[in-house]
Amino acid sequence: MPSLALATLARPCASVSIMSNIAEGFEYGNKNDFRRYLRFAKGSAGEVRSLLYIGKDIGYITEIEFNNFYGKIVEVSKLLSGLIKSLI
Repeated sequence: MPSLALATLARPCASVSIMSNIAEGFEYGNKNDFRRYLRFAKGSAGEVRSLLYIGKDIGYITEIEFNNFYGKIVEVSKLLSGLIKSLI
């Protein structure tokens, strides 16, 4: 059952939250709000990383899957950091 709970949390919550925060911040139409919501999105990327560790630890994903997904979410986090810095 823990793997089902992980899947339930990781997919619709943390992952979707990244995109939702970017979209919501953009809609405010000013740099300060956009930057703030980009930081929220970056926090959600951290949540995904945490869930990946949990998934690996409980055997829900393999080491290879972990490395693949982890690399992608780290790249997302770096892209968000770059975008945040460009708006300062």
